[in-house]
Amino acid sequence: METLNPLESAQQQIKRAVDLLTLDPAVYEILKEPTRVLAVSVPVRMDDGHVTTFIGYRSQHTDVVGPAKGGVRFHPQVTMDEVKALSMWMTIKCAVLGLPYGGGKGGVVCDPREMSDRELQQLSRAYIQAIAEFVGPEKDIPAPDVNTNPRIMGWMMDEYSRIKGYNAPGLITGKPMVLGGSAGRGEATGRGAVITIREAAKRLGLDLKGATAAVQGFGNVGSNTAKLLHEMGVKVVAINDVMGGAYNATGIHIPEALEYSRAHKTVAGMPGTTPLTTDQLLTLDVDVLVPAALENQVNMGNVAGIKAKIVCEAANGPTTPEASRVLEEKGVFVIPDILANAGGVTVSYFEWVQNMMHFYWPEDEVNDKLERMMVSAFKHVYNMKETRGVDMRDAAYMVAIERVAEAMSARGWIN
Repeated sequence: METLNPLESAQQQIKRAVDLLTLDPAVYEILKEPTRVLAVSVPVRMDDGHVTTFIGYRSQHTDVVGPAKGGVRFHPQVTMDEVKALSMWMTIKCAVLGLPYGGGKGGVVCDPREMSDRELQQLSRAYIQAIAEFVGPEKDIPAPDVNTNPRIMGWMMDEYSRIKGYNAPGLITGKPMVLGGSAGRGEATGRGAVITIREAAKRLGLDLKGATAAVQGFGNVGSNTAKLLHEMGVKVVAINDVMGGAYNATGIHIPEALEYSRAHKTVAGMPGTTPLTTDQLLTLDVDVLVPAALENQVNMGNVAGIKAKIVCEAANGPTTPEASRVLEEKGVFVIPDILANAGGVTVSYFEWVQNMMHFYWPEDEVNDKLERMMVSAFKHVYNMKETRGVDMRDAAYMVAIERVAEAMSARGWIN
């Protein structure tokens, strides 16, 4: 079977939504490539005195509904095609939620594990220097992604502010709170995922009190999803991370798991649990399965064994296209990643709004706004699914592309 590169995959998904909606072919023609892509060389003086030039990218898919929005990743495998595809998926994710953004994405080809803190800071600042004319609060708003974090966002915001000669917190989201970060941002992706699980359960008539769940991945997203499910009365029976898994048929006490994970850097070996592999976790007989780790985890090798009623894709691309079709045939309710994990970019939007107003909201207000937007987005996608007879993934793409096409029409880009 031919393996598509991510850009071809993104193009096919957009084309499918355009065709299902019977839109003007010009919509696909405009969206099949990003509006702008920048490649930059980023020289950094390393700790031993020599200069290494890193290659960086920034892709802005479309600005038809507003400025571009999307993360910056530091990774040795970053490519221009990957960054272009990720910016296209960000357009879809923002449009599913009705956010006034187009998709953006950036990346630097590097291995941050081999770099000192000083080298990382120099790289972060040099990257922003290279793209400074290309980004900004009204143009393109970066954020953290793979191997980047609030500290790196703080360095980037500081460098941009120095270049501009004034404080510009609205350049970037995912910043430390003291520099204009938003309350509630840390658990926003997990909170959004749990809201979609609750909405799916309502449609299926599934009572979540006492329902069972398994969560793959116990990083920021997985651990917050598990914590919030536990607080709702869901029995989380299995969790795991790269070091191993923990299972207890009567339910794991998630606050204790969080403490154990902080102390031991893993959930493996947690008292009162038995070990299990990733494939064992994914194929447990549970009501809710949350893949919150890497891509392609639910695949043709294990999809036949999946027994969950709801699969909530808290990770990006955790289900292969072939496995997704099998889940649909089996009657599993799949909450696609572009909806399930959109809580993060939604609260990033709130952060940007607060930065632009210089007025900040308490955490309960942020959570209330997130709740309303996630519920509304779920309803729109579910209604599209029901009225058009498609699965939730196609429905999410159709909701998004319909909104983008409407903006194109309003601007006079298409008839």
